[in-house]
Amino acid sequence: MASTADWLALLRPGDWLLLAGGLVLVGVSFPYCWQRPASLRLIASADGRTVAELPLDRAQRLELPGPLGTTVVEVGQGRARILADPSPRQYCVRAGWLSQAGDSALCLPNRTAIAVVGREPLYDSLSY
Repeated sequence: MASTADWLALLRPGDWLLLAGGLVLVGVSFPYCWQRPASLRLIASADGRTVAELPLDRAQRLELPGPLGTTVVEVGQGRARILADPSPRQYCVRAGWLSQAGDSALCLPNRTAIAVVGREPLYDSLSY
């Protein structure tokens, strides 16, 4: 069985240069691949229809009607959250503050949802 030293002896200077160049390329491109676009507004929907589009930089509250009752949405300081909801398990309330483009909270029993969006869509039609 070949040892590690035998395997390393087969590598030439060009192999090391190619390996180092690949590592540098991955290191430089990594932050760009994981960047999300800036979040600009909140889209609130009830029963599958868009009810409101609100800017995230202005403090305000919104009430969304649903079959179980009213869902209260709080917006401000570049983020949004569901403050109160009549759904039994409160998953959408536990989602907390949403601040990144692409974040969303769904209150399925009450058929309400909020989504934070940026200047351009996070996904194209091929992602669905």
